[in-house]
Amino acid sequence: MEGHLLMSRKERERQSVFGRVKRKELRLTEASELLGVSYRQTKRSYGRYVKEGDRGLVHRGRGRESNRKIEAEVKARALAYYVEKLEGFGPTLAAEKLAEQGLVVDHETLRRWLVQAGLWQKHRKRRAHRQRRERRAHFGELVQMDGSPHHWFGPDGPEYTLMNLVDDATGTTLSLMAEGETLEIAMRTLWRWIECYGIPKALYTDKKNLFKSEREPTPEEQLAGEKPMTPFEKACTKLGIEIIRAHSPQAKGRVERNHAVYQDRFLKELKLRDIKSIEEANQLLKATFCDTLNDKFSKPPREKADYHRKVPKGLKLEEVFVHEQRRRIANDWTISYGANLYQIHADNRPLPKPKDHVIVRTSLEGKMSILYRDKKLLFAPIAAPPPKLKPVAPPAPSRPKVKTKPPQTHPWRKNITHLFAEASNETRTV
Repeated sequence: MEGHLLMSRKERERQSVFGRVKRKELRLTEASELLGVSYRQTKRSYGRYVKEGDRGLVHRGRGRESNRKIEAEVKARALAYYVEKLEGFGPTLAAEKLAEQGLVVDHETLRRWLVQAGLWQKHRKRRAHRQRRERRAHFGELVQMDGSPHHWFGPDGPEYTLMNLVDDATGTTLSLMAEGETLEIAMRTLWRWIECYGIPKALYTDKKNLFKSEREPTPEEQLAGEKPMTPFEKACTKLGIEIIRAHSPQAKGRVERNHAVYQDRFLKELKLRDIKSIEEANQLLKATFCDTLNDKFSKPPREKADYHRKVPKGLKLEEVFVHEQRRRIANDWTISYGANLYQIHADNRPLPKPKDHVIVRTSLEGKMSILYRDKKLLFAPIAAPPPKLKPVAPPAPSRPKVKTKPPQTHPWRKNITHLFAEASNETRTV
């Protein structure tokens, strides 16, 4: 018995795609596009898969140190010399100057070192010339996503948002309505797309921080080697969906133009059926309206192969589309979350230690769970202790008022005596 075979997410994805190639559902050229690698590499990897099975997909260098790894001493000397002599130099010129000192480092390697050390920042490239982009060739290769705020129930009604998904290759559309363009409606719309068609290869979104985070990593994330991600981005990462950000509304013109179709046809359909609530509007979208639009306006893709993937076995979508936050366990095995306290039971196995981190996961329905090492813990809510009252200091005693009587030598008394003397002399003279 050979035991278990550890495979990364990328290797499991290759296993799934090569399985479809073996069953004659895909050609190698289509598999190379789906995996994002060259045809030559795809052919070589598929040959190892046919010859060795799943073991042939495991990377040969796993667990081995790279033969081209640069020693840490060389990196430290290069960065020290850059700080001392070459501050402000670009990576290419700096690499040439380091080579003159006997420190031969590729300019891209040096650029990566400098960015990691905070000594260099990426520079914006000049705006590229825009030209009309051809549709993608495969269904599920790229799906555009955007929200359409509008007065859907008439000009006098409130403004709600229709979250819309449009396949770039076929124009197939799917949408749901909510009060605003929130994380929940974005997750629910993508969830429904996956249930209907499968997991797409990539999503094309705008630059809202709902979809992808731009903040700097926290110290804890830096120590853990993690990059900051939004809950939507985490869900897409678990599903292997690439998020591509559009730099202008024109770049995602497919979904922008599709908004006009909804604002014409869907608006009139709502008025015709006298629908005035979000719940009834979503029932109409799920039942017939989206299917009617697709039957009328969608077109077949240029290539027959479907780039959607099935949900991996054992992966539950209700555990993917969730809110996740990291919390630290207190010394009494409690955590604080949402202004509430939760007690972790002692019979958990494994039992986390105080100061360990756990993941608090909240589903879209509001169900909460606590995970430690990817295992759910038993816990219970407890009453929060009353806040500690600060001791009130007694008021400071007031000082008694003391009536002061100026002495005889006080300048005020002298001035008064002098005036009385002058008045007495004038009276005698008269």
